[in-house]
Amino acid sequence: MTRSFLLPTLCLAPILIAQPGQARAKTIAESGLAHTPAAAIAAANRNGTIEPTSPAFINAAAILPFADGTIFRVYTAPERVTDIVLQPGEMLGAVASGDTARWVIGDTTSGSGADKRAHVLVKPYAAGLATNLVITTDRRTYHLALSSGTGAAMSSIAWTYPQDSLIALKQAQEAAAAAEPVAAGLDVDQLHFNYALAGDRPAWRPLRAFDDGRQTFIEFPASLAVGEAPPLFLVGPKGEAQLVNYRLRGRYYVVDRIFDVAELRLGTRHQDVVRVTRLNDSSGRGRAKRRAS
Repeated sequence: MTRSFLLPTLCLAPILIAQPGQARAKTIAESGLAHTPAAAIAAANRNGTIEPTSPAFINAAAILPFADGTIFRVYTAPERVTDIVLQPGEMLGAVASGDTARWVIGDTTSGSGADKRAHVLVKPYAAGLATNLVITTDRRTYHLALSSGTGAAMSSIAWTYPQDSLIALKQAQEAAAAAEPVAAGLDVDQLHFNYALAGDRPAWRPLRAFDDGRQTFIEFPASLAVGEAPPLFLVGPKGEAQLVNYRLRGRYYVVDRIFDVAELRLGTRHQDVVRVTRLNDSSGRGRAKRRAS
């Protein structure tokens, strides 16, 4: 069921924005306006407003990319309801308008479960009106500029969410990387586990180290993913330390060489140090077999 309500008039502060995909906003000097607060607000609002254009429409619905702080223009007409459609699963918080006397504003929902969507419905009492609309949800804030005329009205407006898509893509890439084996073609019979760990016991302290005769692998606990990773230093015969090239695969450091002594160090004022030492132990391979079995 659709419900209508009156909302208090809000005093809005200026929002200065720079949106991806838009042309660089003109400065006040470039636009020929005086350096006054009113001119700055007018320039920011003008440069931060997106108008619906023909490529933005799918059938009769305007579909625009969402960006924080952008003002989206919505054209309405008397005796016509314009539907403002939010993201599936997004929960409506509040709706506020600068003019609640000459606009009918209500909300409703469609769908169910994960596909449930909130809708804000607006209708002007007359042509020639203009006001703003602020919609807050559990995910973001929408800013809209409403105007009414005697011409065609927008049936609906909705958005795509590029930032959400980038986050989902990054998470998918991280999940795929985590599912990959730490190294391809490892022969269990060739693994050597004759490495000793000594020193401090931070949360990131490795579980073990081993090599396959060509590469060295340092295995960390799963907590490494939620904390800062320690850099790895090789320690020379005289105790000198130097950084070594390595890469992180899941929760393993992969070093493309065999070393005798290395140290993991993290911290400034209090530095945690864990030393990894390769032992000259011919039984290391036998231990590898037993652990792998």
